[in-house]
Amino acid sequence: MNPVIQTILSRKSVRAYENKPIEAAIKSVIIQVALRAPTAGNMMLYSIIEVDDQNKKKSLAKTCDNQPFIAKAPLVLLFLADYQRWYDYFVYSGVEEACKAKHVQMRKPEEGDLMIACCDALIAAQTAVIAAESLGIGSCYIGDIMERWEINRDLFNLPPYTFPICLLCFGYPTKGQLKRKQTSRFDERFIMFKNTYKKLTSQECDEMFSSQQKSFLRSDGIAQENNVGQHYYSKKFNSDFSLEMNRSVRACLGSWLD
Repeated sequence: MNPVIQTILSRKSVRAYENKPIEAAIKSVIIQVALRAPTAGNMMLYSIIEVDDQNKKKSLAKTCDNQPFIAKAPLVLLFLADYQRWYDYFVYSGVEEACKAKHVQMRKPEEGDLMIACCDALIAAQTAVIAAESLGIGSCYIGDIMERWEINRDLFNLPPYTFPICLLCFGYPTKGQLKRKQTSRFDERFIMFKNTYKKLTSQECDEMFSSQQKSFLRSDGIAQENNVGQHYYSKKFNSDFSLEMNRSVRACLGSWLD
């Protein structure tokens, strides 16, 4: 099999790392590959912050839904959706004066601009993940970085037109992590459609979640819930961290549009 395909198919999230630093040369390769990721209009609407300050890593381990392994990761990269750099360049380039001469108001970044910048940042992040995986380095996405936006803004001195869309932890996997099985994925027929969206029926949803439902029935301590849907609603969708994430994103969006 093509080695690139094999790397992608064999990847899994890694949350426990060997006490071994990632060499500077390898780190540089990961970053350089990320910078070659596809980007909207070749604008590279993202920035990457390497977090090597141990106090900041410990802070993230707490604010990102209490995940201690973040502080132990040899390499932590914060990927920002970033329109600040381009907006500043517009200002430096005299765009505001040019707009005034045309009797129009200079436009500021809006919701669509944030969305495309998030896409750029996530594409770069995933490219870094695949590069690291090919070099024997495991990784784990931390979506909880979207929570507590005010704290992260101050921690990293983030300007208005940036948003911390994802945090990535990298490190050499422990032997236990290497032996750990991959998590399953939904069958292609529930995800891949042709020409139009297909809304799943109740029966199809049952089929899609059948393996998870079997595991759910074998689990302990969830008697208050009747099925996987109720479990995911309470543990994920309506959890405290999910509610905080939505509050945080609203706050950041409000600042972005102010």
